[in-house]
Amino acid sequence: MSTPIHHIIHNNTFWLSPQRCLYWEEAQALIVSDLHLGKTGHFRRQGIAVPQAVYKEDLQCLFSQIQYYKPKQLIIVGDLFHSKENRELDLFIRWRNDIPQVDVHLVKGNHDILKNEWYSNANIGISQEQLCIDQFIFTHEATAANCTGNNQSYIFSGHIHPGVSIHGLGRQSLTFPCYFFGEWYAVLPAFSKFTGVKVMHKSKGDHVFAIVNQSVMKV
Repeated sequence: MSTPIHHIIHNNTFWLSPQRCLYWEEAQALIVSDLHLGKTGHFRRQGIAVPQAVYKEDLQCLFSQIQYYKPKQLIIVGDLFHSKENRELDLFIRWRNDIPQVDVHLVKGNHDILKNEWYSNANIGISQEQLCIDQFIFTHEATAANCTGNNQSYIFSGHIHPGVSIHGLGRQSLTFPCYFFGEWYAVLPAFSKFTGVKVMHKSKGDHVFAIVNQSVMKV
């Protein structure tokens, strides 16, 4: 794995992994968004032949990141699962049982529609709208209302699967998933590779890091 690079926010160090997750050094927390686990199973039930290997690769990637960073907690800023319960969630339960030492907390997103009892049985703590830790807020979707800068908190969000277009010679361009850091909020890339991206428009003062060929590069 390529070496992650760091980004400083409020004197805290966040390591940007090429595997689409952040490691918050001071809190010993791995932060991810938009895993959409079970999405491949959902598509197969609709008659679309998506291989289950995509789902297994995402779980294995997350497990490898936990082994690499050795976090005490895993913070998921929404859309851990894609839809209703299916067989792929049984595989997730076995995966969860392999990391009992890691506290897992989910800030529910629009796709997280399972009953609260399911999360409890899976040993996952949940927040309905946001999770506040020190001077940071974790929420699924950063809105204009919570990004006005009226307080000293910095917001981490997901939901929109951010991407950035990099232009080459002539009119050539390629689009890659990215980390987006604005003045008051950040948008994390979708952890699942089985998602599209929405191109972000960079303004003065924003910091954008593209994920290109298993490396993180500042744009």
